[in-house]
Amino acid sequence: MLEFLTAIFCSLFGGCHDGDCRILTHANVKHTVCSYSVAEIETRLFLTNPSGEPFARLSRLESALESESRQPLMLMNGGMYHADLLPVGLYVENSLEQKQISTKGGWGNFHLLPNGVFWGQDGKVGVSETKAFIDAKRQVDFATQSGPMLVIDGKLHPRFLKESDSLKIRNGVGVSKDGDTVHFVISHRPINFWNFGNLFLNELKTPNALFLDGTVSAIKTQSGSRGGWRDLGPMIGVFSRK
Repeated sequence: MLEFLTAIFCSLFGGCHDGDCRILTHANVKHTVCSYSVAEIETRLFLTNPSGEPFARLSRLESALESESRQPLMLMNGGMYHADLLPVGLYVENSLEQKQISTKGGWGNFHLLPNGVFWGQDGKVGVSETKAFIDAKRQVDFATQSGPMLVIDGKLHPRFLKESDSLKIRNGVGVSKDGDTVHFVISHRPINFWNFGNLFLNELKTPNALFLDGTVSAIKTQSGSRGGWRDLGPMIGVFSRK
């Protein structure tokens, strides 16, 4: 009950911290921002349970992790997916590629090019525009493709409009210039791409950042959860190395 009341207080008034998570207000919208030292965490992707069925909900993944005595620092939805909850683009889990990278155009946010990839390799994490990721020929431990990119090499996505009235709950990920810090963000209220991207560019100073999804966005931290009212595809888990 105390955790629930604390979460409400923080949501309403801000200024609260949940371990490595905090409330940050940008463009008059509160956001949960979870920032981690890359050297101190393990980042993993999750999609299906041992029976091959999608976890679909963060709560189900959390229960499965509890049975393994693993306590995540954070869980978050991690990329776009089809109606069957399988990934739209590249998906690599435990070094195994389950879905190939997509370079084609099309309709929807994923195809608001350029899109990008959130990846991990040998203890490092990064966000790369899709073409740059392909050119780098990385042998990754995990990767999830989504789109659009929010920030590309220190610049806002060129197709974002400052006055856009497309307002959605959104979540995304960005990595600091030195690669030492990864930031996971979810908005508390609907926000447009322009303002959401500028949070990563101007507040968090990430040279590259990736939109993970909107409307369905969900997060679970050690003190509570936000969203999670619809089935999800890929999920990101952050764990302490300590």
